[in-house]
Amino acid sequence: MSEERIVPDAAAFAATASRATLLGTTIFQALLVAIVVLWVLDIPRVVFGASFYVEQMLTVSLGLTLALAFIAESGRKRHWSDWVAVALSLVLCGYIAVYYERLTQDAPMLPWDGLIVSALLVLLVLEGSRRISGWGFVGIILAMAIYIFISPHLSGAFQTRYVSPERLTIYLGLDLNGAIGPILQVSVLIVIPFTILGQVLARTGGADFFADLSMAAMARFRGGAAKIAVVGSALFGMISGSAVSNVLAVGIVTIPSMARSGFSKYRAAAIESVGSTGGQLMPPVMGASAFIMAEFLQVSYGAVCIAAAIPAILYYACLFFHVDLEAAKEKIGAVREETPPLSEILMAGWHFLVPIAFLVVALMYPETLVLTPEKAAVIATLMLIVFALLRGYRGKRVSFLDMLKAMIDTGRVSLDIILIGAAAGIMVGIMSISGLAFSMTAQLLTLSGDNVFLLLLLVAILAFVLGIGLPTVSVYILTATLLAPALVKLGVTPMAAHMFVMYNGILSMITPPVAFAAYAAANIAGVSGWKTGWIACMVGWSTFLLPFLFVLTPSLLMDGSWAEIVLNFSRVLYGIWLGTAAVVGFALTPLTKPWRFAYGALALMVCLPPAAFSTAIYVNFVGIVAAIALLGIDMMRARASKRAAA
Repeated sequence: MSEERIVPDAAAFAATASRATLLGTTIFQALLVAIVVLWVLDIPRVVFGASFYVEQMLTVSLGLTLALAFIAESGRKRHWSDWVAVALSLVLCGYIAVYYERLTQDAPMLPWDGLIVSALLVLLVLEGSRRISGWGFVGIILAMAIYIFISPHLSGAFQTRYVSPERLTIYLGLDLNGAIGPILQVSVLIVIPFTILGQVLARTGGADFFADLSMAAMARFRGGAAKIAVVGSALFGMISGSAVSNVLAVGIVTIPSMARSGFSKYRAAAIESVGSTGGQLMPPVMGASAFIMAEFLQVSYGAVCIAAAIPAILYYACLFFHVDLEAAKEKIGAVREETPPLSEILMAGWHFLVPIAFLVVALMYPETLVLTPEKAAVIATLMLIVFALLRGYRGKRVSFLDMLKAMIDTGRVSLDIILIGAAAGIMVGIMSISGLAFSMTAQLLTLSGDNVFLLLLLVAILAFVLGIGLPTVSVYILTATLLAPALVKLGVTPMAAHMFVMYNGILSMITPPVAFAAYAAANIAGVSGWKTGWIACMVGWSTFLLPFLFVLTPSLLMDGSWAEIVLNFSRVLYGIWLGTAAVVGFALTPLTKPWRFAYGALALMVCLPPAAFSTAIYVNFVGIVAAIALLGIDMMRARASKRAAA
């Protein structure tokens, strides 16, 4: 009898707790999004005449994010301690926001309440980040914190200045170089508006529009299904800026389509994962790393987009070449399904292009339109909502409630980025106050012997190692702080140095053992993520080479005359085609191992940066001429093969 009463009571309690969690999650998400949008549109000052420090707004946003982190975590039951952490997060961040001015002014005197709130804030940020993103990034931060208390007793380049625990705590919690600093500001004020745009775009049919546009443009060519995936991933990735989101939005359609057309499931998943990862490199939106890069370099976001344009084109060109040559090798033809004409797609979805065009212009010419990137993203979202309510897409309309849900979901989607931003602020604070960043630069220069190429190789390896288990934003912040200064010290331009570490950082998306994008695509295809990741490394081989090329050839980052830019772009594009032929094993005809080796060697000769050494330009010339001759021989082989078949 008592057991019969206990079971319903337990079930009722669980149901009540579940409803409370759902309600709390929705409220916190809605508040987070509302606060950011209102701040971006300057509503508090314009409408209510109220002025606040941006750090006060960031603290409130961080409190809501921490509360979400403790109740929105999937895969575990809620415990009373989670709700205590939620309450503590809200009260603590509310206290800091209300008394922010006094706390920061009194910080040098180490007040007791400043020490308490700083210590609790740092602990909550690290625990929230651990719950959402795992131990990887948090473990590195804790290791740094331990190291700076040991390193003052070391000698040489390994030594850092001594910092008392009290001063370190106040610095990490309340200083502008700590948790509530520039990186968190970018994560909240820029990432959230662009995430809202991506969410609304996907919910209003934008993903379908880009998929249909790609299908209409590419379906009739050989390997059409894979080319649709490449173009669709590039188009949607331009706005989403997230590799995994791109895979889930586009891959659900393209991966089965590629498998039906003749590509293996592994190859289909690898192609989609590489294509989706490139969205973090593709202007105009790119990923969150690009916005943080603009903050680190103190340049406009438009300058980052201009520098990223040619490397992004080369990245997708390599993927497109791979798909085309693989289709020729496996004799995979056009898409068999009936596809609507391009004109019909454009007539049905032209309204998606208007806000995107506005966003591109606003990002490229911020002074002309007097718009910050975040305000431009909010305005573009409002334009998109109006168009979607008036027109819909191909007979499908969404309600305002659907779009409201999409905006509220942004709070959950942005959760990891915001927590990474706060945790990264803690990491940067540790390195700034202790001099650890300077120490790391000195050690790297010593190890490389002041040789630029050796330093690039060393930084690339370190970026790869640091990227194991970490999302792209974490890897970029870590490598930009620890590794990029050493490159700049040896004469690499700051833009090239930061682009180098960012490109090496995104390799974690497709490189085992973690390979987030590859595993997401493999899950859709129903195959092994481990094998998919290694195939993705082969498909996206240019990602391993491109960073070295644009560091040693600045014109690939739009730094040079137009003649240099065009010539070097054409040369590298040709070299990438040769290299892709070697990887696939097919050019104009199937390639045996000696032919693949020859194509690979010539690709390296063609791509070699002219400034690598004094006679490098002659190596380029010999490689180009020899490759043309090799293609001529391959063309004659292809003709002979056709005659034999006839």
